[in-house]
Amino acid sequence: MTTPRLSFEFFPPQTLEASFRLWETVKVLAPMQPEFVSVTYGAGGTTRRLTHEAVTTIGKNYGLNVAAHLTCVNATRAETMEIVDAYAEAGVNQLVALRGDAPKGQERFTPHPEGFASSVELIEALAADGRFTIRCGAYPEPHPDAADDMADVRWLKRKCEAGATSALTQFFFEAETFFRFRDRCEKEGVKATIIPGILPIQSWKGVQRFAANCGANIPEHLGPAFEKAIAEDREQELSIELCTKLCEELIAGGVEDLHFYTVNRPVLTGRVCQNLGLAQGLDLGAVA
Repeated sequence: MTTPRLSFEFFPPQTLEASFRLWETVKVLAPMQPEFVSVTYGAGGTTRRLTHEAVTTIGKNYGLNVAAHLTCVNATRAETMEIVDAYAEAGVNQLVALRGDAPKGQERFTPHPEGFASSVELIEALAADGRFTIRCGAYPEPHPDAADDMADVRWLKRKCEAGATSALTQFFFEAETFFRFRDRCEKEGVKATIIPGILPIQSWKGVQRFAANCGANIPEHLGPAFEKAIAEDREQELSIELCTKLCEELIAGGVEDLHFYTVNRPVLTGRVCQNLGLAQGLDLGAVA
């Protein structure tokens, strides 16, 4: 059985406390030598500057290969390509090209009149630029804007044909969800590597909000299980157990890459990686 490659996602801090938490998380997880790490944009492109600062600092101080998220939101084509130039000058060679969520207060994404209208247009421009490995997003369950179950597969195929070489999926809770999506993609002729996005559940309340926003289906049995675990003060233990089981099933099904949404907290991701035997160099002893 192939040992899966690891990658981690972080988000840029907006407060001093959040900054300390990010750097602790990076410091703890970096010794596992992930294939790459990614840094997100805030909704509506609100953390563009902070994302750039986090990307360059992680690359410079920790020697990690950083993939910067880039979206189409609230920017002209020229402004977006200026950001691309700045990343190239900073030594970044990977981008995660996304349409992006609608800015706060807007129900739906509306392209800037002089901007990229979609992730496909953005990927085409980045591919023509030629300086980056391009990753994109994928939805194993229907995106809230999708017309039907196959819409996300067909759109992913267009993104890959435009120049994306791998796709990071939205999180999901059951391995079969990923396998069904992977099968649909193969049948449709999607050639890019599809990397499952893994979310260790830091907060049962919080994950229910996340899932509602992105269309991820929560299995019925998780509610009672977490309510019982919370009452017994073992929410984290249940989360680690469930996430480990999910990853084991994915690996048994031939998955060769795991992308963890860390939420800038290292313990759950680290514990899951330990359970999988993938945590060489990891030290969780000093984590607050």
